[in-house]
Amino acid sequence: CFRALCCKGPPPARPEYDLVCIGLTGSGKTSLLSKLCSESPEEVVSTTGFNIKAVPFQNAILNVKELGGADNIRKYWSRYYQGSQGVIFVLDSASSEDDLETARNELHSALQHPQLCTLPFLILANHQDKPAARSVQEIKKYFELEPLARGKRWILQPCSLDNMDALKDSFSQLINLLEEKDHDAVRM
Repeated sequence: CFRALCCKGPPPARPEYDLVCIGLTGSGKTSLLSKLCSESPEEVVSTTGFNIKAVPFQNAILNVKELGGADNIRKYWSRYYQGSQGVIFVLDSASSEDDLETARNELHSALQHPQLCTLPFLILANHQDKPAARSVQEIKKYFELEPLARGKRWILQPCSLDNMDALKDSFSQLINLLEEKDHDAVRM
């Protein structure tokens, strides 16, 4: 009886998932990830190249490879896709029409890329706290997500640095999709 109560050993290890995080410069990728890691957002510098963060959650650890979103870097994104188990795409929902169109094209490319097309996607419509922010419904329609992502596993969520509970909930939904994919792989 004593051995059963006191000698359980360490808790089981949390699963780790390797993710790629993409989006245009200024969409808020670095700020969101830093905030999730309890780092000060005041010290955030726009990512040039790539940045890797281990984002801890209660039931998993997300190893996020954040790729810079500048024009001259986006053409190299696909070189960093290998080994990814999921995708985070961050867009600035308050951006200009031109930037929104560029983000739309980049998301379409990612959803159709051979190394990403079967992976779960978390699409974050960031900067919802700004007056010019478009709603999730507007973004879903503009990005043509329903027809484009049919048959794929994706989540579109509004977010901002002001609402960490909603952001954490979005990542919990992504973790659920990742866990489902793990269970599907075990069943095969």
